[in-house]
Amino acid sequence: MQFPRQRRRPMPESIVPMINVVFLLLIFFLMTAQIAPPPPFAVELPHAAEDGTLENETVIYLSAEGRIGFQGMMGEAAWEALAALPEGQALGLQADWTLEAAELARVMARLSGLGLTRIDLAVQR
Repeated sequence: MQFPRQRRRPMPESIVPMINVVFLLLIFFLMTAQIAPPPPFAVELPHAAEDGTLENETVIYLSAEGRIGFQGMMGEAAWEALAALPEGQALGLQADWTLEAAELARVMARLSGLGLTRIDLAVQR
């Protein structure tokens, strides 16, 4: 008597290597992404003949009312964080175009008192 030969079923492909690759890609993108806090309030930059984009990553925000924002903090907490920066640290300043010059001068004087003397003002075309 002859018994019919049973066909061998192919082994199913393992999904584990694909899961490993997906997790490695996820870890890679999480480690290389730059996560920056959003601006604390909307700022409309002053107009200029040339575009003045900021080159440094340390940015201070000034609202039209003179409120200061820095790294997600506002008011005195922002000033305390600014005081902790090393002397001579380059800063970018995004001030609203309707901010009064006297208020801007007061903020600049306070920054100078903290030893922060290199300040780049952002403008738009």
